[in-house]
Amino acid sequence: MQKIKNLACLLVLSVMLFSCGEYQKVLNKGSEEEQYKMAVKLYESQNYSKALRLFEKITPYYRGRPQMERIQYMVAQSNFNEKNYTTAGYYFDRFAENYPKSSKKEEAAFLSAYSYKLASPVFSLDPTDTNKALEAFQGFINDYPDSEKLGEANKHYAELRIKLQRKSFEIAKTYYRTADYDLRNYKAAIQAFDNLLSDYLGSEFKEEALYYRLKAAHDFVLKSFDRRKLERIKDAIDAYEKLKRNFPESKYLEDSNQMLSTLQKEQTRVEALLKKEETITLQKSK
Repeated sequence: MQKIKNLACLLVLSVMLFSCGEYQKVLNKGSEEEQYKMAVKLYESQNYSKALRLFEKITPYYRGRPQMERIQYMVAQSNFNEKNYTTAGYYFDRFAENYPKSSKKEEAAFLSAYSYKLASPVFSLDPTDTNKALEAFQGFINDYPDSEKLGEANKHYAELRIKLQRKSFEIAKTYYRTADYDLRNYKAAIQAFDNLLSDYLGSEFKEEALYYRLKAAHDFVLKSFDRRKLERIKDAIDAYEKLKRNFPESKYLEDSNQMLSTLQKEQTRVEALLKKEETITLQKSK
């Protein structure tokens, strides 16, 4: 029994060595036709990394020829299966553009968008692939409104938008959290929350963004010189009213009401102080 197992292992090893030797021979010295046939054979046997090396070699030779349509699709699919998602997205996109009459155009358009989505990192990192995926899914939704993949495309599109919203939200919160060390970040936080709310109408972060927008404006008032407070108090009260108008039963309402009370008291104090200073100035001018 052990001899049979040893023979089987030896046979498998021999086949692997022969296949490897044959591959290297075709890769280095084979004709374009031989390289094409082996590339297809490797692709069909799911040996995508080796297939890609051959496809790379024969692409210049087959460019403009009928085989190129199949090659370009297999290159895209091989990269997808090797988890080279950004590269796969690029090649699926090129395929859909280069072969508008292909029966695989719709599939390629979807896979281009999906590849970019899979390449899209966590929300805190560079959103380049996220933006590419959004654009590609939007193009797919527009171009294939009757596609069986439409529901899935809409789902992926919504998930990507949430990812970008979260990134914008976390950036704004970071400005707010660091404003104690740099007062300029209060302005940056307020602007960032305003951008989020205007760029993503109906955002799932809307309630929390409105609340932190109010907190940033409220805290900015307390850190400001008296002569600059009235305008900033008005902005903060406007932020409170916007939160209450949009979320009359907000979970943040109790804290927001306390901030409003502080703002109103500060407004009364500053108005009285400025009026007193104005009266003293008038008296001195007489």
